[in-house]
Amino acid sequence: MSYDLCIFDLDGTLTDPGLGITKSYRHTLPQFGIHEELDDLTRFIGPPLRSVFKDVYGFSDSDTEKAVTMYREYYSTKGLLENTVYPGIPELLQYLVDHEKTLAVATNKAGLYTIEILKHFKLERYFTFVSADELDGSLSRNGKRGIIQAVLDNTYPERKMSAAMIGDRKLDIHGALEVGIHSIGVTWGYGSRRELLDAGATHIANTPDELQRLLAG
Repeated sequence: MSYDLCIFDLDGTLTDPGLGITKSYRHTLPQFGIHEELDDLTRFIGPPLRSVFKDVYGFSDSDTEKAVTMYREYYSTKGLLENTVYPGIPELLQYLVDHEKTLAVATNKAGLYTIEILKHFKLERYFTFVSADELDGSLSRNGKRGIIQAVLDNTYPERKMSAAMIGDRKLDIHGALEVGIHSIGVTWGYGSRRELLDAGATHIANTPDELQRLLAG
């Protein structure tokens, strides 16, 4: 089938943020006596920032907020743009717009940073709506459901279009299932094919060309 509304995750789906995010964590963690290699930090690309500090490292609420502030000291000045657009993504987005698809972004990244990244890479013009988290992480505390739901509520409240969530991590797939839409897991990001299948992805795409075919029908 084809999809009228195509909802894209940002990190690991539209852009590769690996260097900036991992360096931001590496800037932060040593200040709490934790030392990790950059490659070991890629598993934190996708999950909400606070959940990493609290759930993985067991930080208290107070230390979590201190860690978030330290992380953003690096990320907001350097890490944000230590980032690249995946090959084929601009062409994919242009194709979808030319074929009258409605495009949106749904990301756990804070909206302030999301908009800056989209503008920097000249991607914002493709999207009708951008749904992102608040700086306090309040919209992603219970996963990605609320962020995806905001796209649905603002782009087609009468639910007359077929919709798919496109992302590289299980959070994207779980969020799509929770709001009752299809999902497409992409394997060029930071989640494995097994992670995406186990999460219940409707489809898997290995390249932007494969994704185009799935979305266009």
